[in-house]
Amino acid sequence: LADRGDAYEITAELPGMTEKEVEVKLANGVLTIKGEKREESEETKKDYYISERRYGAFQRSFRVPDGVDADRIAAHVSDGVLTVTLPKTAGAEPEGRTIAITRK
Repeated sequence: LADRGDAYEITAELPGMTEKEVEVKLANGVLTIKGEKREESEETKKDYYISERRYGAFQRSFRVPDGVDADRIAAHVSDGVLTVTLPKTAGAEPEGRTIAITRK
């Protein structure tokens, strides 16, 4: 999770996956990214037959920070990289405060 000033950004490398194989969901303040890829291939030649099946799935969940505008969260895939942008609401920047240091 990277803070880009006006928004937070999550990036995930998903080589070979398309947007149809990935799901991004927000529920109860938790953003979940999950995906599943299934591939099957068969090859028949004169003296042999090959059948391969590959399967992989993943799921990652992140607590959404306070001050995120949930209605404007956006996600896109480009060149095998998923980017999820979580825009901050107006006034979401936390106000700083000075903590008094005392001697014991």
